[in-house]
Amino acid sequence: MTDSATDLAVPETATDAAGAADVTDAAVDPELRGRALDGILLLLPRVLKRELPEIGENACLFDEVGLTSAATLELILELEDHLDVQIDVEGIDQDDLRSVGTLAGFVAGHVIAED
Repeated sequence: MTDSATDLAVPETATDAAGAADVTDAAVDPELRGRALDGILLLLPRVLKRELPEIGENACLFDEVGLTSAATLELILELEDHLDVQIDVEGIDQDDLRSVGTLAGFVAGHVIAED
């Protein structure tokens, strides 16, 4: 039996041992993804209003970190300010919020270009 969360259009070679997508897509700027990852790790304690144990990029945002729907919105808004970008959240789904790393990859791939 397979886990339906890992069956969603994620090629086998793009998943790690925990089933999280390894976001190395050509459309994702690796430098921006790194900055987004650092920003998420920096901002999570402020958004959640509590200290967090050291978490890595594979940490599950909801189950391990304790993120809520409201806190997710606040995190994305804080991240936009921190990175000085605007993020297109129209296409965000539960898979994008699976872990710290998948959210960083989503952010790096969905920055709205300035005209």
